[in-house]
Amino acid sequence: MKTGRLYLIPVPLGQTPVTNVLPEPVRACAQRLVNFVAENARTARAFLKSLPADKPLQQIEILELNEHTAASALPRLLAPALAGNDLGLISEVGCPAVADPGAALVALAHQRGVQVVPMIGPSSILLALMASGLSGQNFAFHGYLPSGTQEREKRLRELEKESRQQRRTQIFIETPYRNLQVFGALVNTCAPSTRICVATDLTLAGEQITTRPVSEWRCQQYPEISRRPTVFLLQA
Repeated sequence: MKTGRLYLIPVPLGQTPVTNVLPEPVRACAQRLVNFVAENARTARAFLKSLPADKPLQQIEILELNEHTAASALPRLLAPALAGNDLGLISEVGCPAVADPGAALVALAHQRGVQVVPMIGPSSILLALMASGLSGQNFAFHGYLPSGTQEREKRLRELEKESRQQRRTQIFIETPYRNLQVFGALVNTCAPSTRICVATDLTLAGEQITTRPVSEWRCQQYPEISRRPTVFLLQA
């Protein structure tokens, strides 16, 4: 039996019209599918509801794949594609399978011979890198830093040293309510010449992207990033 395809469907990064950030083919694909796997079924349903109605939401099946999903559950999530039906993968925000548990489903799709189709949409990581002015030739994404103060500062020193040696841009994110703690650790730990980019509310009305050396950040008030989605980048 021929398998269906697994479509990786991006969603907006916040409260912004889908037509502003998603091309028509992506919206059309999301409208026609009836089987989805999502990190959060409620937010996925809200996204699908924002599209022009193509079918009642009651006809759509959304199964969840999050950080608590056991590996043994993945075959059941992929089952529609294995049965010959196209399947959509949706993250809570942005692009699925990037800093997202959906990567496990994509890996299984490859193992089972299911075609994986990535679709165009907003990625906060790449948008921040594009706008930072830091190296786009050599970069690495590190997810979240340690939450403990000493562990976080130690990790920042390691990332800064690696950046200096490899001429690499280091990218990381944080839970929005800890943004100011991370920013404080950056300006207090890194060398004065290290450049720091703070990219907040990407693609949204309040978007702010600023890159400065640590020496200048130390002379400024902390940016207004508390509880706002933010990407941090550094290059020594």
